[in-house]
This record gives sequence, C-alpha cells and structure tokens, in this order.
Amino acid sequence: MTDKLPIEVRGSAKQPLGMTPAQFLRDYWQKRPLLIRNAFPGFQPPLQPDDLGGLACEEGALSRLIVHDEKRERWSVKTGPLDEADFDRTPDRNWTLLVQDVDKWDADVAQLLEHFRFLPSWRVDDVMVSYAEPGGGVGAHVDQYDVFLLQGLGQRHWAISTDPDAPKDFRPDVELKQLVHFEPTHEWLLEPGDMLYLPPGVPHDGVAFGGPCMTFSIGMRAPSQAELTGDLADYLAERLDESQRYTDPDLAPARAPGEIDADALARLRATLPFAAALDEDSLRDWFGRFITRYRNAQTPAPPGKPMTLPALRKRLEAGAVVLRHPWSRLAWSRGRRDAILFANGQAWPAPAELARRLCAERTLAFGPVPGDGELELLLALLNDGLLVLHKARR
Repeated sequence: MTDKLPIEVRGSAKQPLGMTPAQFLRDYWQKRPLLIRNAFPGFQPPLQPDDLGGLACEEGALSRLIVHDEKRERWSVKTGPLDEADFDRTPDRNWTLLVQDVDKWDADVAQLLEHFRFLPSWRVDDVMVSYAEPGGGVGAHVDQYDVFLLQGLGQRHWAISTDPDAPKDFRPDVELKQLVHFEPTHEWLLEPGDMLYLPPGVPHDGVAFGGPCMTFSIGMRAPSQAELTGDLADYLAERLDESQRYTDPDLAPARAPGEIDADALARLRATLPFAAALDEDSLRDWFGRFITRYRNAQTPAPPGKPMTLPALRKRLEAGAVVLRHPWSRLAWSRGRRDAILFANGQAWPAPAELARRLCAERTLAFGPVPGDGELELLLALLNDGLLVLHKARR
C-alpha cells in the first residue's frame, strides 16, 4: 500500500471504478477515499424528485426533511411520513430530503446494486437517495460504514478531510451528528455520473450547488462490536443449559466481605464461553456491575432534594451516621492503585478501605470526617439513594 496512489481517477462503462474491482479492493477499500469521474457515463437517474417526494409520504418509508437556517445557524429535522404541507413550507434553498432503503421500494433503483456485485451482497445495506435545493445538505459529519456517493442530478460540492488527526467531536446543539470542527483537505464539484467512495471515518460535507441536486448513496452494513457482542451473547444464552451455573467448590473463606477477588475472576473465565477474550479490568468491571444488579427486586429511590458536599460534611461533623439502604447491593474489587466500588450496577473509584467498609458494615460512623475524595463518593451514593444519612443515636 502506498500513499502515492491517486485520489481521483476516471471511470468508464466497462470500469465504473476506474480500475478492476480487485485493484479497488486492494488499494482503496476501507483504506482511502476515491473520486471516480464519469463512473457511469451518460447517467440518467432511475428516480425523479417528485417520485422521491411521494415515497417520503408513504407510511413505512424512512425519510427525513432537513432545513438549515443559515442566519441563526439552526437545523430542523422532520421525520417521515411527510405530507405535501411539509414541502409547501420549505424555503427556496438550504433544505434536503433523505429517503433510505429506496432500493426496496423501486426496482429501477435496485438495479444500481448490480454494479456492486464485486462486494458480498450481505455487506450491502441500502440505496439512500437525497434530493436537495441549492445549499442543501446535512452538514459535515462522519459515517461509520463504507459509502459510494453517486451523483444523479445537478451538481454537489463535496469536501472531505484525509487528515488522520482531524477532531471528530459532535455538536451538542444539533440533532444531526455534525462535526464541531471540519477543515477539508480535498474539494470537488460532482456532475451526474461522477461517484465518490468514502471508507468509514472520513469527515465529509456535501452541499447542493447551483440548482436542484439528487445523490444516490450506496451504503454498507457495518455492525458495531457492541451489536455483534450483544447478539452473540443472546444467541449463546438461548442455547446454554440453564442448569450450568457459576460454581465455586474450591471456595476459601472470604478475606474481605464483598470483594470480587482474582479467584472469582478465574472461575468466570472457566464459566463463560467468551470471557477468555476479556482483559482482567474489563471482566472485573462487567461482573461487578452485573452481580450488583442481578436479581434486584427493587431499586432505591433518590432523595427528593439532592444533598451538597458542605451539607454532608456538616452533618457528619455533627455525628450523623451512614446507613446502607436495604435494597443496595454492593461489591468491590482491588484495582491497580486503589479499588472499584460496585453498587446496583454502577461503578466508582474508591479507596480500598472505604469500599471494604461499605460492603462489610450496614452502619458507618466516622470519627474524623473523611477527606474530599471519600466525601464525594459518599455524596454520590447518598444522592442515588444507595446510602441514607441518619442522626446518630445518643
């Protein structure tokens, strides 16, 4: 693989990718972007804008109408099914209509997928079609899957960034996952029949230019590790014998109440089908959260009014004691430096001695008031309802 490979090539009717599929997969697939000029010579869109608008009004069609208010830098998103009134209210520019899975609704659009048969069919997700008036787009963003962006009508200005260190933080004020910062390294104006390939993680921004614009996006399926792991766990769980349980016939007397020790983690690795792949910290974190949440019939309710740190310090100085709520379920584990306290499915870093005491004692009295770090942990547990503060009995 070399960085001297061109980022722009010219396609033809025989080679829409501008090269053989084998070359494309070897040099570009999931590695680098590629602009293919004239990928589909004389391309005529298989769908007209009015047909796309009609589809967006259908019950069951996945559609979004996105309007950008440039003056106030606001974005509005209306999710379908849409109706004619929605389109009547659109401005003259700066809006776009997105409709997903159009290949499932229109056989002519589905024919586009024939050009991508060099990919496993199970990798192909859908053809999304976007229509935009001048200035319309969805803002700079990042996709987590491969996509081929085929220009079908009009012109669209595309800007991308190939900077590997480009920040990818999202704007918190926009429903769309737009990037806070976007500095393009390449910019092009695509004409009908041109196609831009983007691997996952490449920041990009497409804006309709000059007049009405329609783009056909052939997107891939790319399930996250979290989705794969969750589904695999469900699959295995359905097939495992319920009688096979966590066991500890080699159990020795507990050295400290509530501690999840190295022996327990070793037994977990022997019990779980794929726990061997987890590092010790991940296994400990998962199991601590799980076992303190497992079979909890009820959950403590947070107090009506949260307590503050100064108020807690003052109450403890006056002799108040901390009680563990009856529905609190606690465990702890020694970390590399200190400890992790698990409580009802949550985890907090904690001094080992305080974590041990919280698991061992139902009532905790403090002589000297703890330091700020310990107080902050107690405060978090109190404000979650897991601990309760009581006046000491005299």
